[in-house]
Amino acid sequence: MDAHKELDTRGLTCPLPILKTKKALADMAAGETLRVLSTDPGSVRDFQAFARQTGHLLIEQENLPNNEFLHVLRHR
Repeated sequence: MDAHKELDTRGLTCPLPILKTKKALADMAAGETLRVLSTDPGSVRDFQAFARQTGHLLIEQENLPNNEFLHVLRHR
């Protein structure tokens, strides 16, 4: 999936992937998408909760090879 912006949070643990995502989304317009790569297994639940709490739409989550996780959010 093409995204307007990509964020690499690999190697970071909670809460840094969410904090960096929040900052990146603050600089984006409504409807734009953000693709986030993470290695934190807890990020799957964290991004689900983040989307519920903020109203941003979590449009994709995927477990990638090498214990990496992909999260795609659409700015509300």
